[in-house]
Amino acid sequence: MRPGLSFLLALLFFLGQAAGDLGDAGPPIPSPSFGTFPGVDSGSSSMSGSSYNGSSGSGGSVSQLFSNVTGSVDDRGTCQCSVFLPDTTFPVDRVERLEFTAHVLSQKFEKELSKVKEYVKLISVYEKKLLNLTVRIEIMEKDTISYTELDFELIKVEVKEMAKLVVQLKESFGGSSEIVDQLEVEIRNITLLVEKLETLDKNNVLAIRREIVALKTKLKECEASKSQNTPVVHPSPAPGSCGHGGVVNISKPSVVQLNWRGFSYRYGAWGRDYSPQHPNKGLYWVAPLNTDGRLLEYYRLYNTLDDLLLYANARELRITYGQGSGTAVYNNNMYVNMYNTRNIARVNLTTNTIAVTQTLPNAAYNNRFSYANVAWQDIDFAVDENGLWVIYSTEASTGNMVISKLNDTTLQVLNTWYTKQYKPSASNAFMVCGVLYATRTLNTRTEEIFYYYDTNTGKEGKLDIVVQKMQENVQSINYNPFDRKLYVYNNGYLLNYDLFFLQNPQ
Repeated sequence: MRPGLSFLLALLFFLGQAAGDLGDAGPPIPSPSFGTFPGVDSGSSSMSGSSYNGSSGSGGSVSQLFSNVTGSVDDRGTCQCSVFLPDTTFPVDRVERLEFTAHVLSQKFEKELSKVKEYVKLISVYEKKLLNLTVRIEIMEKDTISYTELDFELIKVEVKEMAKLVVQLKESFGGSSEIVDQLEVEIRNITLLVEKLETLDKNNVLAIRREIVALKTKLKECEASKSQNTPVVHPSPAPGSCGHGGVVNISKPSVVQLNWRGFSYRYGAWGRDYSPQHPNKGLYWVAPLNTDGRLLEYYRLYNTLDDLLLYANARELRITYGQGSGTAVYNNNMYVNMYNTRNIARVNLTTNTIAVTQTLPNAAYNNRFSYANVAWQDIDFAVDENGLWVIYSTEASTGNMVISKLNDTTLQVLNTWYTKQYKPSASNAFMVCGVLYATRTLNTRTEEIFYYYDTNTGKEGKLDIVVQKMQENVQSINYNPFDRKLYVYNNGYLLNYDLFFLQNPQ
C-alpha cells in the first residue's frame, strides 16, 4: 500500500469517529461518498455524517488536528471532502544561480588550462634552446682553433701606423688638437688592450679589429677636415719652462678611470710625481680618502700610466695620519696635512715613513677655511716649475687665500703672499710658474678658472676660462710641469686636462 493511501485511510477513520461522536447531537446525516484523492479511487471510501467544519465538541482535539479539512454534500447526498496537504516551494531561482556560477567557473577553468598548455609548450621550446646553447658552448670549449701570435703582431703594426698618422696630424695642425689628442688616447688604450688580451683571451682579436676599423675611420675624417678648419694653437713651451704668458685655455677632460677603491670614495687626489732631475720618470699616484671624506689612509703608486689603467703592478701603502684632499707629490715625497692639526708632513714614498714634520704658522685647519663643496682641505699643497707651495688661510687674513713657498726638504716657509680672494668661495686652486689659479663652480657640469695671483709680480686679476667636468664637485687639482696637465679628482673619477699657454711672456 502506498503512503498516500495509508494517510487517507487514517484520515477517514478519524473523520468517522468524529461523525459518530456528533450523531447524538442531531439528526443522522446520510453517508457521503468521498471525492477522488491522489492515488485513491473515488468509490473506495465513504462515510456518513454532515459536512464537517471543525466545530468544537467532544471531538475538538481531532478537529484541531484536521482544521485544514473541509467537506460538503452534493445534490445526490454524497459527501465530498477536500484535504489540503502542506507544500514546500522548490527554490528554482537558487538552482539557476548555481547553474550559472558553475558555468562561469567552467569557462575560467578552461581558460587557465589553455594558458598552462601554452606555458608547457614555451618551456619545451626553451629547453631545446638551452640544450642547443649548451652544445655550442661545449663545441667552443673543445675547439682547438686559436689565433696565433702573428695575428697580434699584425694588429700591433696597424696600431703603430695609426699612431704615426696621429703624430703627422699633430704636426700639420701646428700644435695640439682636441680631437687628435682624444684619438691618441684611444690608440694608446687599444695598444694596452691588445697587450693584455695577448696574454689572456686570444679569441677577442675580432673585436679588437672592429675597434681598429672604427679608429681608422675617425682618423680619415679628421685628416679630411684638416684642410677645412685648421685651429690656430700656439706651440707648447718646453717642459719645465716658464717662457710663456700664462694659462689662456684648457682642453676637454680626458676620463682616465674610476679610482681603484670604487664609487663610494668620492674624495681624494691623484697626479704624477715631478722631479726636476728626472722630469720624464715621474710615477703616478692615487690617494682616495676614506668614505668620511677626511682621513687619508691608503694610497697607490704606479710606475707608468699603463699600469694605472690596467690596475697592474701597483704598490699599495698605508698611513694613518693624513687629512683632506690637499695632497701633492714632489721629488718622490708625498706632502700631507697631519690629521686634526695644522702640522704638515713629508712622507718618503720609498720607505712610506715620515721624513719631516713642521707646523704651518697661523694656518687655519679642521675645516675652518676649506674650499667650497670640499671639506677638510684647509691646507692644500701644490707643485709647479718652481717647486713646492702650500695654499691656506689664516684668521688674520680673514679667510682670504695665503700662498707660501716651502723648502721641499725641511718644510720651512721661504716666502708668503696674501691675496684678496676669499678661499671658501673658490672650489679649488693650483700653481703654474709661480702663478696661483683659482676655480669656482658655475653649474654641475662646468667650472671656471676665474682668478689669478702672480707671486712674481704681486698682481692679481680675473679670468674666465671655462672648464668642463664629468661630475658635480671637484675635490682636488694637481699640476705636473713636465706634461703640463692638470690631474683632477672629480667625485671619485680621475680626469686630466691639457693646458694651453699664451705664446709670448707678459
